[in-house]
Amino acid sequence: MKILHFLLAFLVVFLLPVPGFTAGTGNSVTCSKNGGFCISPKCPPGMKQIGTCGLPGSKCCRKK
Repeated sequence: MKILHFLLAFLVVFLLPVPGFTAGTGNSVTCSKNGGFCISPKCPPGMKQIGTCGLPGSKCCRKK
């Protein structure tokens, strides 16, 4: 019985999402679902960055 509790605790800790990787958007599909678009290297004037699009230097931008 003790081993089951250990395994459950182990699974809970390692299957939780990592906080640093869940904030904002991380790919182009999520970006477009949030009303944004992907562009590189930075957002144009009048737009704000709401995340990244997965590629290095690619930003997800949306109107302010």
